[in-house]
Amino acid sequence: MFTFLENSIMKDTLITTIVIVSIILFRFIGKALLFKRKGFEKHESRVAVLSFLNWVVLYAILVFLLLYYSEYAWMSQELFTIGDVEISLLIILIALFIITLANRLSKIFTSLLMPPLYDHYRLDTGLQFTFNRVFHYSLMVIAVIISLTTVGIDLSALTIFAGVIGVGIGFGMQNIANNFISGLIILFERPIKVGDRVIINDIIGDVEKIKMRATIIRTLDNERIIMPNSYFIEEQVVNHSYGDNRLRLVVPIGVAYGSDVELIRELLHQVAKEEKQNSMYVLEKPNPFVNFIGFGDSSLDFQLFIWISSPKAAVETRSNLNFRINKVLAENNVEIPFPQRDLHVRSVNEAVIEQLKN
Repeated sequence: MFTFLENSIMKDTLITTIVIVSIILFRFIGKALLFKRKGFEKHESRVAVLSFLNWVVLYAILVFLLLYYSEYAWMSQELFTIGDVEISLLIILIALFIITLANRLSKIFTSLLMPPLYDHYRLDTGLQFTFNRVFHYSLMVIAVIISLTTVGIDLSALTIFAGVIGVGIGFGMQNIANNFISGLIILFERPIKVGDRVIINDIIGDVEKIKMRATIIRTLDNERIIMPNSYFIEEQVVNHSYGDNRLRLVVPIGVAYGSDVELIRELLHQVAKEEKQNSMYVLEKPNPFVNFIGFGDSSLDFQLFIWISSPKAAVETRSNLNFRINKVLAENNVEIPFPQRDLHVRSVNEAVIEQLKN
C-alpha cells in the first residue's frame, strides 16, 4: 500500500478522485436534505436549488485542481506567448475561472437579488431588462480586464490589437457593429422595450428579448421574429405601448339604408356599456363614441370608438364587440346588407331574349 502511494502519479490520481467523488456526494446529500425542507415543493425552487448546487460543485472542483496542481511544472509550462507574457495552462484556467465566475454572479444578481428591488420600486419589465443587460455587460467587461491583468498581460500592449479590431469592424463587421450600437440605443433611449406590443410589416407581436445583435418578437401565434436592432432605429415601427398603454379600438359597422340611425347609435352605446361591465380592459374615459362615417355604396357606415387599457387585449375585445353587435342588431331587426351592384345591360342578343321568355 505504501509503495503504491509513493508513486506520485498514482497518489495524485487517488487524491483527486477521492476529492471529486466527495464533492459530488456532497451535492447529492445537499440536494436530498434541501428537498425535504418546506418551501422547495415548487418546480421553480427545485430548479434554482439544483442550479446552485451544480455551480458549487463545478467551482469547488476547479478551485481544488488549481490549488492542488498549481506548483506542478506541467501546469506552469509555457504554451505560447503574448508579447513578453508566457501563457500556461494555469494562467488560462485562472482567467476562465474569473470570467465564468463573473458570468455566474451576474445571473445570480439579475435573477435572485435584483427582482425584489425592482418590485419595491415598481419598475416595468422593459426597464428591468435594461438594468439587467447593463449590469451583465459591465460585470463581464470588468471580469475580462481583471483576468488579463491577473495573468500579467499589459492592457496597453493590446492597443495594436484593438486597432486591428477597429479596422475589421469598420470594413468587415459594419453590419454587426451597427446592430450592436442600435441595441445600446434601444436599451437607453427605449423607443421599444421588453413587453411592448408592436406592429412590424402588418404583423402584431410582443417584444420578448433585446439582445446584442437582434430583437426577438413573439407574435400572437407564438412564433418568433428575429429583427436586427438597426431596423427599429431606421424603419417605421408602430409601438402600441410607447408612453401610454391605452389604445382606441375602431369597430366598423354597416347597416341597410332605411335603418333608424338614432337607434343604431343607441344600440352601439349599449354594446360598449355591456362590454365595460364584463371586461376589465374597457375604459370609461374617454367615453365610447359612435361615428357616422357616411353613405356607402350598399350601407350606412358607422364606427364604434372604444378605449382599452392594454393593447394586448385588443383582439379579444374586438371579437367580443363584434359578437355583441351582431346579436343586438339581430334582436332589433336591423339588417346588415350584402354588397349590392346595379347591372345595366345596353344590348342583348335576340336569341338570348327568346330563351329567357321561354
